This record gives sequence, C-alpha cells and structure tokens, in this order.
Amino acid sequence: MANTSQMPSATLLNSIAAGRVSEAGLTMAHKVALVIGGSILLALSAHIKVPFYPVPVTMQTMLVLMIGMAFGPRLGFATIMAYLAQGAMGLPVFAGGAGLAYMAGPTGGYLFGFAVAAIVTGFLAEKGWGKSVGSTALAMVIGNIVIYACGVTYLSSIVGGFDKAIQFGLAPFIYGDLLKIVIATAALPLAWKYLPKA
Repeated sequence: MANTSQMPSATLLNSIAAGRVSEAGLTMAHKVALVIGGSILLALSAHIKVPFYPVPVTMQTMLVLMIGMAFGPRLGFATIMAYLAQGAMGLPVFAGGAGLAYMAGPTGGYLFGFAVAAIVTGFLAEKGWGKSVGSTALAMVIGNIVIYACGVTYLSSIVGGFDKAIQFGLAPFIYGDLLKIVIATAALPLAWKYLPKA
C-alpha cells in the first residue's frame, strides 16, 4: 500500500484513494463517478445563495477551487468541463441561466475562469499546497485572481472598459469571496488531517 506521507505531490483525493482503493489508485469508473458527482455539487452550489452585503453570495467559486485542490488539475478540469457542458446543453446548472447564449454573455469569462482556476489550484495542490492554513489561503486567493482576471477581461469587452468591468464584475464580490476563502482555509487542512484516517 502506498505511503502517503512520502507522497508530497499527492492531492487529497489521491491520498484517500491510496488507503482505500489500491496502489494503482482510482479506476476510470471512480474518476467518472467523481466528475459526475462534482459537477452535480457545482450545479447545486450555484443555486445556494447566502445573504451578504453588497450582493448575495453563492458557494460556486469556493467549490470550483476546492474541487481543483482536492481532485488535482486533470480531474478537476474534467469536472469543471462536465459542468460547463451540462450548462451548454441547457440544463439549469448556472446561477442565472443556461445554454450557449448565456455562456457567451457577461458571465462567460468567469465560467471559462473556473476551468483555468481548477487547473491552477490543482497544480498547486500537487505541489503540496492545501495542507496548511497559509498555503490553502494563498492557493484560494490565487484561484480567485485567475477567475477575476478571466471574468473581468471578457466583461470589459461587453460593458465598455475595465473600469466598468471592475465596478460591476469584481468590486461587489470581494467581501463574499473573502468569506469563502476563510471557509475553505478552515476546511481543507482539516480534511487533510482527518479524512485519510477516517
């Protein structure tokens, strides 16, 4: 059986799998199930709104980043792409609409940013980030910056400039995202500590 204490590049998922599945790790069936399950959780998180000033907060971006860190870059990216594919087919998985027309609208850059952020946070997790409070917080901040960069850049082409894009597509969400970073910063190191042993 693999010794996860000697696997600094292992993600949380691989660490758990090494103790439960086999030395070979996750099978294709496991991976498909995780991708489907993760995409369903993302869809649910998009519709969970927490009252927060100045705008309500959904748990979607937090879950995107946590999936990236828990699943790793490849499986995390596959999960986000499955979620986006569901939305492209018209399933009600997004917070405010569905279909290709919705994805090409103002939120399109943020949706694309989800996939990029999952790769980035997954890569950081493979490098050992996410096991401590400090590395988790920094990884979540970097992931949020990636989503904002993609979202604001695309939104600026729709609303007529970066100033408006920042005003409407970034500033109202900062406090909510800070709250989500705090939650994830508490959750991921605890998961590393307890889940592989449970």
